[in-house]
Amino acid sequence: MDKVEFERLKALLSQPAAPFREMVVKQHVFEQLNADRIPHFEDRHGNIIVGVENKAAYLALVQEQSSEPLRLFIAHMDHPGFHVTRRLSAERVAVKWYGGSPIKHLNNARVWVCDGYGEQRFGKLQKAKLHKSGRVLERAEVQLEEPLIRGTKVKSLYGGLAFRAPFWKRGSRIYTRAADDLVGVFSILETAKRLFKSRTKKSPPFIGLLTRAEEVGFVGAVNHLELGWLKGPARPLLAVSLEASRTLPGAEIGKGPVVRLGDRRTVFSSSELKVLSDLAEKLLPKRHQRKLMDGGACEASATTAWGIPTVGMSIPLGNYHNQGFEGGDDCKHPEGPAPEFVDILDIEGLVTLCAGLMKRGLPWQKAWDQQRTALRKNMKGYVDMLADG
Repeated sequence: MDKVEFERLKALLSQPAAPFREMVVKQHVFEQLNADRIPHFEDRHGNIIVGVENKAAYLALVQEQSSEPLRLFIAHMDHPGFHVTRRLSAERVAVKWYGGSPIKHLNNARVWVCDGYGEQRFGKLQKAKLHKSGRVLERAEVQLEEPLIRGTKVKSLYGGLAFRAPFWKRGSRIYTRAADDLVGVFSILETAKRLFKSRTKKSPPFIGLLTRAEEVGFVGAVNHLELGWLKGPARPLLAVSLEASRTLPGAEIGKGPVVRLGDRRTVFSSSELKVLSDLAEKLLPKRHQRKLMDGGACEASATTAWGIPTVGMSIPLGNYHNQGFEGGDDCKHPEGPAPEFVDILDIEGLVTLCAGLMKRGLPWQKAWDQQRTALRKNMKGYVDMLADG
């Protein structure tokens, strides 16, 4: 990753976000897209569509007669966090949490609080209450380090867990408050940048979908699918889910991006996965992994439920949802608040696979031809033995 790409990654991972509060991330994304002259627009639910300038261009790509699949790359802009629900005093507010969270050592955990313009202040969680399931934080109070300015609209404030900085690097490891899923957003932006830098007059078979509120049940993605824009396509469709997913045995940090065979809810499309797996063998020999990443669910479950052939790629993620499973910097207690961490080499590999997946002429309709040929050849060696039976 060159210096410019690294700075782009650092800037994106430093943006504050929570479910339904993606406005600062969105503004940063718009600035990047405009600077790179990449067409884009928003659907009516506030998801960002990358690669086409409006609904008409989107539908034209979907209805274009072609054997080349339209690749729909999906990543989400939110990360678990809280909304401020009411003011208790000038220096104290009540909050409601959305998405996954640590479940231990929450009282006195440091948090950031932000408005829609990116202005931040800090405080500490107090009176933390878990959901009745015991699996996630539900409500708490925040004691602020500085009093709220008179007239502040408290219900516009949101926040999340804070650490020494929004982003820092140690060796090839990146620590951040929110790798999930801003790493996926970064990968889509870099893929679009490469595609449109060398763009011909014909639009590439690419759409990036940057979604909202994934952490509470794929809300942005489902609303986009419900628009009906992908119904009755004249060409094949392929959804590509990009995620930062909890590290598991066989999906380890620093050993390359993961060709994701499925998530906690479903397995993905076998023929399309065969193309992706073969591509990974070619582009990243011994530098990628294959795994059923069932530590969580992702937007691939949504596109699968809507009948779209789907594959997934993941970056192995330490301290998933800021819960100190793997420890490391700023993790004071096991299972307590901790920064997420990923490996920059895994991110580079993910971007390489995204670019490779956009190559024209991949064997989408012939994914299993070589395997069938090999099985037939093997079969012929046993024909006589079948006859003996």
